[in-house]
Amino acid sequence: MAVVDLRSDTVTRPSAEMRRAMADADVGDDVYGEDPTVRKLEERVATLLGTEAALWVPTGTMANQIALKAHVRPGDEIIIGKDAHCWRHESGALAALAGAQTQTMADYRFTAADVRAAYKSSDDPYLSPTRVVAVENTHNMAGGICWDKAQLAEVTHAAHALGMVTHLDGARLWNAAAASGSTELELAAGFDSISVCLSKGLGAPAGSLVASTREVIRRCHRLRKMHGGGMRQVGILAAAGLYALEHNRARLGEDHANAHALAVALVNAKNLTVDLTNVHTNIVMIDIVKGTADAVIGVAREDGILLGSAGPHRVRAVTHLDVGRDGVMRAAKVIADIAATLA
Repeated sequence: MAVVDLRSDTVTRPSAEMRRAMADADVGDDVYGEDPTVRKLEERVATLLGTEAALWVPTGTMANQIALKAHVRPGDEIIIGKDAHCWRHESGALAALAGAQTQTMADYRFTAADVRAAYKSSDDPYLSPTRVVAVENTHNMAGGICWDKAQLAEVTHAAHALGMVTHLDGARLWNAAAASGSTELELAAGFDSISVCLSKGLGAPAGSLVASTREVIRRCHRLRKMHGGGMRQVGILAAAGLYALEHNRARLGEDHANAHALAVALVNAKNLTVDLTNVHTNIVMIDIVKGTADAVIGVAREDGILLGSAGPHRVRAVTHLDVGRDGVMRAAKVIADIAATLA
């Protein structure tokens, strides 16, 4: 049987049509600002997010890190949600590269009141001044949950009222838009910088963008070079991103429906739990009541089902364009059968 890979939506492979777009891309030297396909992609994303400009970068980690670094000075503080990607999964870059410390909220989605309570001004020399509020939407480690648009507006308003700037880690903002019925433009409103990724649910092989004002993007451009992200004929990859935006955004609802089907199929399985209320998009968190996540993942691999781990007793499954409903339901049966054997 074919392997069903649910480790992440980053495992997608470019389709024949996407590869054709890459092969036909008009390219130039992007370090000199001469790649027309990169320029087209940056303009398209800036328009989608309602910003003055955007900058292509090779990875989502670089997108977050250069945007946040552009907003802070060493010793400043950034407010983040619980288990935020920019803290948990980016190799300590906030400390190593930005020289910033983080103040983590108690929950994945925090409130304006939380922001006001956490804020520290620059008046006290003993404290690290709070400069940035960073939001992740959808939130990866929370299971792909979406922020409420009104709550987002309250958080950004509170941050700005205190003189802070706001950053949106929108790696899966496309999924949030598809799930909520809001546009990416609406969900990005109130943020001073936004990062978006093309190599997850949209299926491009690489690439993320930072969107902001022209001044912030100017600073990010230098930081991209400093971090080794200046590339040459990168229009080949930008073409994949353009194809993904135009052809793969509209189908994200299929991934969400498949994730929900997977979760429903596991609700009554033995020795595991799934919280259906937290399955908003394409990520399903499966809590193992008996045994360990690694035990389930290891046996599932033998049956051709690849899964990820989100903790010692939590399995993470992510649907995407390379796995259809049949594959998802096969995975559900394998997971349930394994869990039933756990002691």
